[in-house]
Amino acid sequence: MPTDLQADSTAENPFGEASATALLRFATAGSVDDGKSTLVGRLLHDSKSVLADQLEAVEHASRSRGQETPDLALLTDGLRAEREQGITIDVAYRYFATPRRRFILADTPGHVQYTRNMVTGASTAELAVVLVDARNGVVEQTRRHAAVAALLRVPHVVLAVNKMDLVGYAEPVFAAIAEEFTAYAASLGVRDVVAVPISALAGDNVVVPSAHMDWYGGPTLLEHLETVPVGTDPGEEPARFPVQYVIRPQSEEHRDYRGYAGQLASGVLRVGDPVTVLPSGHTTTVAGIDALGRPTDIAWAPQSVTVRLVDDIDISRGDLIAAGPAPVPTKDIVATVAHLNERPLRTGDKVLLKHTTRTVRALVKEISYRIDITTLEQRSGTEGLDVNDLGHVVLRTAEPLALDDYSANRRTGSFLLIDPSDGTTLTAGMAGEAFDTVRTTDPDEEDWV
Repeated sequence: MPTDLQADSTAENPFGEASATALLRFATAGSVDDGKSTLVGRLLHDSKSVLADQLEAVEHASRSRGQETPDLALLTDGLRAEREQGITIDVAYRYFATPRRRFILADTPGHVQYTRNMVTGASTAELAVVLVDARNGVVEQTRRHAAVAALLRVPHVVLAVNKMDLVGYAEPVFAAIAEEFTAYAASLGVRDVVAVPISALAGDNVVVPSAHMDWYGGPTLLEHLETVPVGTDPGEEPARFPVQYVIRPQSEEHRDYRGYAGQLASGVLRVGDPVTVLPSGHTTTVAGIDALGRPTDIAWAPQSVTVRLVDDIDISRGDLIAAGPAPVPTKDIVATVAHLNERPLRTGDKVLLKHTTRTVRALVKEISYRIDITTLEQRSGTEGLDVNDLGHVVLRTAEPLALDDYSANRRTGSFLLIDPSDGTTLTAGMAGEAFDTVRTTDPDEEDWV
């Protein structure tokens, strides 16, 4: 997963409001032919984030296809197969910046068979842009993308109603789509949804306000991306520090030095803080923190630092140093998973489970149910999970793991299941329940659980 640029350890107020150049990771998703690639291309072009040679190449490719104007979709569909078919196949990461903010954009495919790629792209996103064709409204794939965003606990969702030029920029069309999508998102537990009417082809409300929709008084897409709150206050989260490497120079200068290097997954660590080392459960105190080659009194997520402890405790890669309320290590893990591999996941499968910096052997004890992505019903009695399936599983690990619930901590509540024979990724897992609200298995039951 991508890593933020390391924060300055000398900052006086690291927990204040986001700076003008704060980083926003966001993912785009939409059904085939909704115009997602054109939207991303328009966003990059109109924000002046395209190099001259890139634009020249797009213009040349467009002319060779008989198009009079540049096809901005070619800015994002980089694979030859994508250009030939006019679809997006793989996740493409785009980096761009405006005077107000820096962005990492994960452009994900729209085809149903590539839904797993959205899981990859949205796993670290703080915002998801879900694109809808104004002529078609909310379709099954729209609901699927909303469900994946909710499953991954993406905190902000933008509904971009595209091709408004093809429906005469009609406000009632936009209002009906926005109402339907917002209601569905709310049923998934998504609370922050902003709807924006756009035309990616014409550039309406992408970067520049539209002259054709004076009835819309909200921000353009870029304005919202530049101003949406980024991140959380680390001071309000319990500290989680997965140990990546144990540093013991044993040199003349640092004969007794023992430090634990890694990236702070969440929260704040200060010198003098009491901490618990998991899964052993030993308690100690932070003796020192080294960042950027010099000592500091404080570190906050997502800084990469070296932590020194008062007591000499047996700690190795994969252990978790926790401050505040600590998770209880367990060998029995109940989780919601998204299966990503063509090879099915079956009850009884032996896998490797990778959690932060720790990898252990695990057994799939039970696949409790599969989640119908359209109706959100729980389909029990399933024999396994196929590619793109979402489900609920019970795992038994060979060694105890300290997982937070995914709803409380995305970094320490997530894990991967790996094929032990060849090392390929099978499944993405999230400890705990899938959504804030999930429909029961009885189709006649109106309650939500």
